[in-house]
Amino acid sequence: MLLDDIKTIAVVGAGQMGRGIAQVCATAGYPVLLTDVNERWLSDAVSKIAVSLDRAVERGTVTRRQKEYALALIQPAIRMDRLREAQLVVEAIPEDLALKQAVFGELQRVCHPDAILASNTSSISIAQLAAATSRPDRVVGLHFMNPAPVMQLIEIVQARETSKETVHVAVEFARRLGKVPVVAKDVAGFIVNRILMPMINEAVFALEQTVASPEDIDLAMTTGANHPVGPLALADRIGLDTVLAICEVLYHDLNDPKFRPCPLLRRYVEAGRLGRKTGQGFFVYAASGEREQATSKMM
Repeated sequence: MLLDDIKTIAVVGAGQMGRGIAQVCATAGYPVLLTDVNERWLSDAVSKIAVSLDRAVERGTVTRRQKEYALALIQPAIRMDRLREAQLVVEAIPEDLALKQAVFGELQRVCHPDAILASNTSSISIAQLAAATSRPDRVVGLHFMNPAPVMQLIEIVQARETSKETVHVAVEFARRLGKVPVVAKDVAGFIVNRILMPMINEAVFALEQTVASPEDIDLAMTTGANHPVGPLALADRIGLDTVLAICEVLYHDLNDPKFRPCPLLRRYVEAGRLGRKTGQGFFVYAASGEREQATSKMM
């Protein structure tokens, strides 16, 4: 398959990452089939994409006309069978190996035999997902950063059986979206999370050991290391459940104690304090998503 053979993109999963990927693809001019198991989630995702595009219009990164055109290109699709229309499918469901393997098994059934099947996984082995299909040469990682419409990087993850042709198409597709592709081997965490998650996890250990307050930990890293956002605020943005899931994959797959998730991180997740998406994480957030105050006590 050549890049120009890709006419329609399908995105499986209408959550934060799925709708961001759909927005990026539609803004680049691709018709997008956005699918999920619940019609209300799909409707909510389209509404949130519209809000995100309105903000892009305010920033001047897209015009009002481009916004309307992009929205018109996004079609909610509750039936998986419609995905046969797509030449490239991007899975963007939660970081759960069994769930992802089940989805890839279904994609194997419904998608055209020539379609490329991609995963937006943050850390799970692409080879394990490809094993659920009979086309491992056409399975690749397309790891968009969060938030997808803003962040420039896409990690292209090449498993052992991913063909060079598939990797080439994935790289050129990322460039056509206006993104910066880097190619990584299929090793837990790939590049970004292999380096980023231990830093976030260590910040949580520092908080648990009362080294400093959440504000001061983040302030130290933004002003002392010139990071654009502190590690605890970044964890809230990613979602503490996702951070924990990635840390667990790293710890299990790499068998290295330095990746052991901090117990405080696990307690926050168990309490449902997942960050911005629930209104509480290491910080408290207003309905608008703006940060209000630091979490008052550790758990």
